[in-house]
Amino acid sequence: MKIIEVRNLRKQYPGHLAVEDVSFEVAEGEIFGILGPNGAGKTTTVECVAGLRRRDGGDVRVAGLDPREDRDELRRVLGMQLQSAALPDKIKVWEAMDLYASFYPDPADWPELLDRVSLSAKRETLFKDLSGGQRQRLSVAMALVGRPRVAVLDELTTGLDPQARRDTWELVEQVRDTGVTIVLVTHFMEEAERLCDRIALIDAGKVAATDTPAGLIAQVGGEQKVRFRPSAPVDDAVLLALPEVREVTRTGPQIVVRGTGNLAPAVTLALAHHQVVPADLRIEQATLDDAFLALTGRKLS
Repeated sequence: MKIIEVRNLRKQYPGHLAVEDVSFEVAEGEIFGILGPNGAGKTTTVECVAGLRRRDGGDVRVAGLDPREDRDELRRVLGMQLQSAALPDKIKVWEAMDLYASFYPDPADWPELLDRVSLSAKRETLFKDLSGGQRQRLSVAMALVGRPRVAVLDELTTGLDPQARRDTWELVEQVRDTGVTIVLVTHFMEEAERLCDRIALIDAGKVAATDTPAGLIAQVGGEQKVRFRPSAPVDDAVLLALPEVREVTRTGPQIVVRGTGNLAPAVTLALAHHQVVPADLRIEQATLDDAFLALTGRKLS
């Protein structure tokens, strides 16, 4: 069942077209990723979906509601964690949760929410004294206090250390397991690949592709990379003559060979024929970054 439908969304700012033509659907119960570089139009897109910005064109429906016309009803369906949200420095954790709960006619049990996001021990702590990861977990709890069917999480782990980022990923998965549909805005490939059931790649205000992470990577054609340092000089032509090889590039002493099929065995066999040993050999499969590059012509990060 579709819970979000976006058709030909357009948003214009003075002198800047932020979102030109964005369309996607989100199924109830999934984690749907919106992945793209900074400035691609990701945040503007979800702010239009959440009713925080008025779209200039296209059609948006969230659980059948128009964010432009049905804002009050939408607040009972959709919760949002904003990328730039900040609370007063001296507000306590429990005060923030109590305040947000007061905005809804039937709020969730916020002490239980604090327990779910592992912040019960911090309920008396001032916002300014929370770590980055704790602030993000608090923002997730505030997004859930209205018992939403949909939670929009915008750049949730930006600025977090690796451990805090992984802890937050586990929290997102736990929230989805309670039946909440999640729209996750990110520019981190690893995050999108780990969490998302499907992803919309957005670049320059347009959707380049929508698919599962594996489906997007498959669009690259199963390309692989073989990296190594040759023990002796080797001509690019030796490798380019192999049917499995598409491209050979060099970075300092390192050679990177891109291709498909049985690439690594073909390369090592050709090198052995010329008495060259590939030191520090690494084999890399295609990634979301490769998919983004193939679909947009530029790297994600």
